[in-house]
Amino acid sequence: MKTFKIKDEFYLNEKPVKIISGAIHYFRVVPEYWQDRLEKLKALGCNTVETYVPWNMHEPNEGEFNFEKGLNLRKFIQRAAELNLNVILRPAPYICAEWEFGGLPYWLQKNPNLKIRFDHPIFLEKIEAYFEQLLAQVVDLQVTHGGPIIMMQVENEYGSYSNDHDYLNKMADLMEKYGVNVPLVTSDGPWGDMLENGTIPERALPTINCGSKITEHFKRLKQFHGKKRPLMVMEFWIGWFDAWGDDEHHTMDGEVAAKELDDILSQGSVNIYMFHGGTNFGFMNGANYYDRLTPDVTSYDYDALLTEWGEVTPKYLEFQKIIGKYTDIPKVELTTTIEKYAYGEVTVKNKTSLFNNLDNLSEKVVNNFPLTMEQMNQATGYIYYQSDIGKAREIEDFRLIGTNDRAHIYINNHLISTQYDLELGNPTAFELTENENKLGLLIENMGRVNYSVKMNHQQKGVKDGVIVNGAFQSGWEMYSLPMTNLEKLDFSKEWETGQPAFYQFELEIDTIGDTFIDLSGWGKGFVSINGFNIGRFWEIGPQQRLYVPGPLLNQGKNEVIVFETEGKVTEVITFTNQPKLDK
Repeated sequence: MKTFKIKDEFYLNEKPVKIISGAIHYFRVVPEYWQDRLEKLKALGCNTVETYVPWNMHEPNEGEFNFEKGLNLRKFIQRAAELNLNVILRPAPYICAEWEFGGLPYWLQKNPNLKIRFDHPIFLEKIEAYFEQLLAQVVDLQVTHGGPIIMMQVENEYGSYSNDHDYLNKMADLMEKYGVNVPLVTSDGPWGDMLENGTIPERALPTINCGSKITEHFKRLKQFHGKKRPLMVMEFWIGWFDAWGDDEHHTMDGEVAAKELDDILSQGSVNIYMFHGGTNFGFMNGANYYDRLTPDVTSYDYDALLTEWGEVTPKYLEFQKIIGKYTDIPKVELTTTIEKYAYGEVTVKNKTSLFNNLDNLSEKVVNNFPLTMEQMNQATGYIYYQSDIGKAREIEDFRLIGTNDRAHIYINNHLISTQYDLELGNPTAFELTENENKLGLLIENMGRVNYSVKMNHQQKGVKDGVIVNGAFQSGWEMYSLPMTNLEKLDFSKEWETGQPAFYQFELEIDTIGDTFIDLSGWGKGFVSINGFNIGRFWEIGPQQRLYVPGPLLNQGKNEVIVFETEGKVTEVITFTNQPKLDK
């Protein structure tokens, strides 16, 4: 049986070992490609794989747990073990990861008394219920039981959030209570007070996250340790993520990154973040908020060593050369055949308005004031509010109060304004011309903030109310639209120009492979293929095409549904074999 210990160095089977790890998030990769990505990791020269665990995917609604199919963490770890790869597990509760709400489940916000990421009894109660289920999936896969898991992380980058060491110790207590007995680690930035804030050195090895100036940061870590302990960069950032509206796809020079890797390995161990980024499928992208909201794009390519679609990059080869200085590079046979296909143009088959399908997709909720997504038991997607606002007259003061993130405002199903982020709450004036007038609000959750102080205020939809001529409007009908039941759409119902609408396409193919959807001429929305939400698109870029893994396609007919909110559409979409991450 293997052993793993942290002393003055890392020791595997009582011998010093340099951990050379790469990050792969199993939940960002279709499970049919786990083997391929892990084989390419091993072929790089890595001996370890690291992954986060997203609480919000494994417990999407409180008390409902999912560890099946693409969320089968146990199977992912077992695949790694079959390749003789060690595993570093980072089980949350918070992961950041540019992921919706940093991996925290939306339903935590339903309780106004709950304080996230603090020593708070309600929060700890929720975490314990989750850890009891999660850790049961993996405890027998620890190295102490003959498995591949050598370390687990307590929380994540906590030093940039708070300094509640009681909370961190209680996280470690819970992990140990449910069977964790491998060494524990923490990871934080090496700047300011982050190491002091976010570590419990007597219980967990402090490691650092950074992308440059390694020698300087290792010096700081040595000083913090105060004695000889292993030096490790738990997240060696070799690229960066993209947000909607960025000028270009973020990249990092491969030679520069390889030099930093050499500096790390000359003194310690590394986890490359990201080895393979993958995709923010569905509505699971996160967002940052400093001076404004910056939601992340669907691609999590990250300029990683493997592209979003799994191809080896020149940076991979640069890193392989450096790793070869410190360990033998194994010969690995790649066992998964992956081809890319250009299936060409497909013309729209059917189309129908959202407004004519509200009752098909959602059960109407009536209330005297608007409810948030959280109050409607909804995690992601869209929510539609409507209210009768009376006779013809001038509306001189119209405002959305406490609303997130992007709102289309309609009168009698005609768009009068779109407000996004900082624009929300700005006064709007308009004229009602009919004897009876219906106000409609289509509001999109663009991705809950995954980092820093704004995490405490991530309710989506309308929280406080809607002002009409100086007073709060009452009498609301609401439709929850997570867009998980598109099979209920009725395409025989009318389509109307300029309205948010669904477009049905039929892709017929003889050979299955990876492809990319080009949505040139389309405005904003998301794409579903055979019932699987591929992710969002938005003409502002930088991402211009959506990656479609081959395993999501069927030989023969495939149903493609595009939902578009801006009324900016064409009659075709194109399936190409070329990605496009830049404008």
